[in-house]
Amino acid sequence: MRAFDPYAIYSLWLREMIRFFRLKSRVVGSIAPPFFFLAFLGTGFSGMASRVPAGVDYINYLAPGIIGMTLLFSSTFAGMSVLWDREFGFLREIMVAPVTRLSIVLGRTAGGVTQAVIQGIIILIPGIAMGVKIKGLTGLLLSLALMVLISATFIGVGLAFASRMKDMSGFSLIMNFMIFPVFLLSGALFPVQNLPEPVRILSYIDPLTYGVDALRGCLVGANSFPLMLDALVLTGCCAATMAIGAYLFETSDVD
Repeated sequence: MRAFDPYAIYSLWLREMIRFFRLKSRVVGSIAPPFFFLAFLGTGFSGMASRVPAGVDYINYLAPGIIGMTLLFSSTFAGMSVLWDREFGFLREIMVAPVTRLSIVLGRTAGGVTQAVIQGIIILIPGIAMGVKIKGLTGLLLSLALMVLISATFIGVGLAFASRMKDMSGFSLIMNFMIFPVFLLSGALFPVQNLPEPVRILSYIDPLTYGVDALRGCLVGANSFPLMLDALVLTGCCAATMAIGAYLFETSDVD
């Protein structure tokens, strides 16, 4: 049995994508809140926002943060599909199939990343209509790569929790408890430099801080940290969370 089974990975990716597009209410429900955040905060707070980088208006500053929020929410809740599959017996069926659990993890991750990136792109489109000025094609392509890294980072987190939990309500509560501090500390809505120093330290250990900053740098050229630093931290966090998530999933009990 091969460690990487491309057909199994593709099959699981395809299943996740079909399920995503068939559940239209889920697509709308996952895209509508970030859109309203962007529309209402970007226009309503444009005159109130202060201390954003010089030469950048608030809608340009906010849009990468809202894309980061979309990726965070979509990716962490990708773990919910593991609980659904456990509930309805599908997880047991694929666990006893002649494919490695690593292939199962990669297939699920590929599906979750694709869904999250699609949602991020959908949020970017109305952002451009509202006045977000993209730096260029290179920045746009780099931002897509960053979306993949951000999404994979938080899919690893969701997978780790879902591998050790059986209660969907409990999973949702824990994810909500974790997501909002991660989002608010990331600088998605305001510069982390505006935070009090003790809180600012917490933002520096938040992976989404570096993801949002890198997106901001690539899309509108308003990053606070060097892009190389953002990319290195994000890559390290992605590798760590995916390794932990894969390990916990491989050793999880399917009963």
